Amino acid sequence: MAQSERFVVTLAQINPTVGDISGNAAKAWAARAKAAADGASLLVLPELFLCGYPPEDIVLKPAFQARCRAEIETLARATADGGPAVLIGTPWVDEGKLYNAVALLDGGRVAGLRFKANLPNYGVFDEKRIFARGPAAGPLTVRGVRIGVPICEDTWMEESAEYENVVECLAETGAEILIVPNGSPYARNKNDIRLSMAVARITESGLPFIYLNQVGGQDELVFDGASFAINADRSLAAQLPCFQESITTLTWLRDENGWTCKGPVSPMLEGDRADYAACVLGLRDYVGKNGFPGVLLGISGGIDSALCLAIAVDAIGVERVRGVMLPYRFTAKESIEDAARIARAFGIRYEVLPIAAAVTGFEGILKDTFKGKPRDVTEENLQARTRGVLLMAISNKFGDMLVTTGNKSEMSVGYATLYGDMNGGFNPIKDIYKTEVFRLSSLRNSWKPEGALGPSGKVIPVSIIARPPTAELRENQTDQDSLPPYDILDGILERLVEHDMSVAEIVEEGFDRDTVMRIDRLLNLAEYKRRQAAPGVKVTRRSFGRDRRYPITNRFRDNGESEPSPDHSLVTRAQRDSTGVFDG
Repeated sequence: MAQSERFVVTLAQINPTVGDISGNAAKAWAARAKAAADGASLLVLPELFLCGYPPEDIVLKPAFQARCRAEIETLARATADGGPAVLIGTPWVDEGKLYNAVALLDGGRVAGLRFKANLPNYGVFDEKRIFARGPAAGPLTVRGVRIGVPICEDTWMEESAEYENVVECLAETGAEILIVPNGSPYARNKNDIRLSMAVARITESGLPFIYLNQVGGQDELVFDGASFAINADRSLAAQLPCFQESITTLTWLRDENGWTCKGPVSPMLEGDRADYAACVLGLRDYVGKNGFPGVLLGISGGIDSALCLAIAVDAIGVERVRGVMLPYRFTAKESIEDAARIARAFGIRYEVLPIAAAVTGFEGILKDTFKGKPRDVTEENLQARTRGVLLMAISNKFGDMLVTTGNKSEMSVGYATLYGDMNGGFNPIKDIYKTEVFRLSSLRNSWKPEGALGPSGKVIPVSIIARPPTAELRENQTDQDSLPPYDILDGILERLVEHDMSVAEIVEEGFDRDTVMRIDRLLNLAEYKRRQAAPGVKVTRRSFGRDRRYPITNRFRDNGESEPSPDHSLVTRAQRDSTGVFDG
């Protein structure tokens, strides 16, 4: 069979680290060795792989740009050995403009460059403020095969005045195969959207489509890999695994109908399983890439800390996880027993540090200052802040990162204490609603993702899953004392946060108007807390922070009127009365 009738491509779905230019280059070269052993003509790496994606504003530094350029030139010279060509994502400066580029390295030189034409500027992306827009360009030739290289958003954008139809241009200028390097972060149910996008581009161009995605955690983003290839007849040619590195070589054969491939097809993770795997990978890479020896978390005997414990052990292993129970006089016996039970189930290092002496000491110091004032949420928050101080002290002393455990429902309505239970360096369930916390906990008792380091089986006690949630900051307290049931709360929040629905629209779907307005108000009031919260894994379409950026000072309310000018004492009281642990 002639060389031009057989085209062997290696897809390197691997995990870069932002800023580790030499380390990422070493990973690329190791993948090239595998490609060479497989007889590949071309190795493909993801979008901006050399510098890591997304590099954010660090890529604007001239020294950073120069380092990337120098590393690309070094890699290019090494391809003089006659091995596979390399298609690698990198920042590239040309005529004073910075581009999101892919470089084709072959025969000892930079044999070609292509620049991203359509720059995303929504959700977590803000590439228009960083990169210049590249022109639509024709294909690159590798071993006699003309490959089109649209970069990520070049295949995603819908028709508009600013849209450059890169795929159409490539098809018209003779491309035979589309190879698409991506930096596409995970979001729930995104795989179907990716496949639909690819099928639309195949239908338009008549060309087979290779989608190569990055894998790994980068701050709040998790890249799930899940790379794939689709033949021109829209049949699935190959599917790489989710949330795992994979170097996979595909052999494409050409006949009178064009290029086709039949490669391996890995099973996909969907729904709750994918969300859980994303949380594990996000925490693992945040800990590993930032050099923490391990993690520490407060074990309360509640559902949130139980799920975070499971994620932590699955991410980095039992020997690197430490749990601390910090009981006070409102801590139920069941909580103490459940905390010990789950610590034993996972086999973590575990200790109990009663906080009564510290809380009493703080109250004694404040006794004269608070004279004449009744006990209220202030004393409740004092308990949470005492726990936060002690956990941070242990973190400082031993170097383990403190994991904070608040879920998205709590962070939406401010049901958390600044400098208390919000203390920590990273939150694996920051984008998981409370109802989903229960689902993921039950799921973990029957399943764990491939590569998870924790034990199998029913590791989260059923008693933790069954008990009504409570902060245990006063006698017989439950979350539902001050919040609607979580199925109602989360239903309202999902509509407000994920879908930007109005109060009127949500009421039309059957929710009580007063409840919806109250939750909408709490959501707005709690923005200042979310700005100070630890980063955490993004799993939904609209996470707090990168996706949803609201002003802290904001008097708009969805009731047809603006919020009246506040009397501070009244607003403070309203805030404090809204939830049992709201900071006024």
